[in-house]
Amino acid sequence: MCHVLQVSRSGYYAWRDRPPRARAVRRAERVEQIRTIFTQSRRLYGSPKITAVLRQRGERITQKTVARLMRAAGLRSRVVKKYRATTNSRHQHPVADNVLNRQFVAERPHQVWMTDITYIATDEGWLYLASVEDLYSRQIVGWAMSERMTQDLVLQAFDQAVARYQPPAGVLHHSDHGSQYAAQAYRDRLTAAQMTASMSRKGNCWDNACIESWHSLLKKELIYRHRWPTRAAAKQAVFEYIEIFYNRQRLHSALGYRTPQAVLTAGMTRTEALGG
Repeated sequence: MCHVLQVSRSGYYAWRDRPPRARAVRRAERVEQIRTIFTQSRRLYGSPKITAVLRQRGERITQKTVARLMRAAGLRSRVVKKYRATTNSRHQHPVADNVLNRQFVAERPHQVWMTDITYIATDEGWLYLASVEDLYSRQIVGWAMSERMTQDLVLQAFDQAVARYQPPAGVLHHSDHGSQYAAQAYRDRLTAAQMTASMSRKGNCWDNACIESWHSLLKKELIYRHRWPTRAAAKQAVFEYIEIFYNRQRLHSALGYRTPQAVLTAGMTRTEALGG
């Protein structure tokens, strides 16, 4: 080999036995850190979130460096997109005004709740998911799944959220004006919980952008990356994604690279301290 490459044997052995430079060692350590974070994120995090995690651990590193090291190591986040309508606006139920009016800002937990329905394709047929999201923390505070897109589905998600957090009176509840949310039974639930109803304008998904974004994220990071042979398999995976990963482990860029659970807990503590 030395003869072919025109390298002296003594030079080769000196290079082989020379200890690695500190810079090379440091680079290898960083690549390993990045690989670990990437794997723990289910191979979902890109360079911005991995940079945030490293900085939270005391590392002084730029996003540009992280992106370069990820490319060299072949680490790349995977996403896909699909769409299917779930809103039925052809009904005779009363429709609430768009009180929220795209003001996607909350000053405290349980000030604004966003709600919506999405779908999951399985080999057994469609599975529908109703979610309730707290706008302040982006935590999914309530959710339910069913093979049918019924009024009971959204009521179960709402009831779960109320039972878990017992929100104060005055929550602004925002949804599209699909029949499930406009029906009398759901409006009665809002009245009993002393919530104010707000609904998107017809055919305008941007009026409910935050919860739409959450469902899009769920699909890109979980649903479209697998084939679901049964509804039960999909239900188990969604449960684990919401309750273990998204709410408690996944960093959210809009929250300063904190988790929804951390933001919700801190916000509730702060509200209690202020006597709210």
